[in-house]
Amino acid sequence: MSKAKNVTFNLPPDLIDKYKVYVKHKYIPSVNAGVKEALEEYSKRIEKEMLKSEMIKAAKDPLFMDDLNENMKAFEESDAEAEKGNTEW
Repeated sequence: MSKAKNVTFNLPPDLIDKYKVYVKHKYIPSVNAGVKEALEEYSKRIEKEMLKSEMIKAAKDPLFMDDLNENMKAFEESDAEAEKGNTEW
């Protein structure tokens, strides 16, 4: 794990109060841990949106789609075997 870096944020007092309640009731180990987890979850959501955007963009690219279809066709036989549960190679 990389070293932590101190940063300063201005957050609404009611949000900090909520996190203190979460700590008091042992839902999170600390306010810092709760904020870290929230930021990690938010980052995952943004990354998912970015990936979706890239996939939509790729789907509109005729060269990409031709390549994808060509590869899918090349693996049709293998895919059919896998669907049958044939694990003999």
